[in-house]
Amino acid sequence: MQRIAAIDCGTNSLRLLVSDAGSEDIRQVTRTMEIIRLGEGVDETGHISPAAIERARVVLEKYVDHMVRENVRAVRMVATSASRDAENRDEFFDMTERVLSKVQPGARAEVIDGTEEAKLSFIGAVKDLPPTNEPILVIDLGGGSTEFIVGKQNGEILGAYSTRMGCVRLTERFLHTQPPTPDEIAAARAYVREQLAEVEATVPVNKATSYVGCAGTFTTLSAIAQGLEEYDEQAIHMSTMRTQGLKMVTHDLLGQTGAQRAMLPVMHPGRADVIGGGSIVVEEIVDFMRSRAGLDTITISEHDILDGIIAGLAQEVR
Repeated sequence: MQRIAAIDCGTNSLRLLVSDAGSEDIRQVTRTMEIIRLGEGVDETGHISPAAIERARVVLEKYVDHMVRENVRAVRMVATSASRDAENRDEFFDMTERVLSKVQPGARAEVIDGTEEAKLSFIGAVKDLPPTNEPILVIDLGGGSTEFIVGKQNGEILGAYSTRMGCVRLTERFLHTQPPTPDEIAAARAYVREQLAEVEATVPVNKATSYVGCAGTFTTLSAIAQGLEEYDEQAIHMSTMRTQGLKMVTHDLLGQTGAQRAMLPVMHPGRADVIGGGSIVVEEIVDFMRSRAGLDTITISEHDILDGIIAGLAQEVR
């Protein structure tokens, strides 16, 4: 077995997955996440702030210490929406090389485009679904972008598109009060619908016979809907939700302040102020999928781009 690691740096969070890769299987060792808000202000300024880079460095150092203790032999770190958009992204990437080289000399975060991000997310999200030959839609809702991928479990991708919408981007652009006003919500909805029109023009969402939501907004909504007293990955992974029940949860969250949301036992403190933006994206997506594909249930996956990265890395080290 080779011990390998994947790191995903998104707009809102920095996440680590350590796994053992054998000749035929992959076994999870550690999965962890911390909110760093790398993309804070990037949509407005075009720059990653020094404070955000420092937040990322502190958490990445902690992850590196963990990987060294766990005897990780290979690591791949990808950086998505915020680092794609920032003019000073090289400052961030230089920092990652200094830190990651303690695990693997020369390792450095790499920018991946929305298409590769979508494909990696698809691979990770569908691997635990029941076998099917039918098309599946995977939606990876992040802080600055949301990926839509229609494909099959055999790896065939029928269409993929990365939109410029996510829980942080919508919050910073439109939701300036807590709870947001009706006008703010209406403006955010209009923007999401514009993005979904681009998805429909690019991705065959109407062919999907099921769909999967992954990443923190979806998994947190599942935890709230289930009434969990603490965040439980096993209870959330592969849970299914009726979309009407899901919208009841998002409606309640939109009516709350960040402080009120933070009191929910499953809410990560760093997500409380932006999950309203994520809730609007989710509401518009479920209405969109009901009208375009007649789907009224959604499966929630704890597995996503990290698992896709691990799968690719495992092939390299075998």
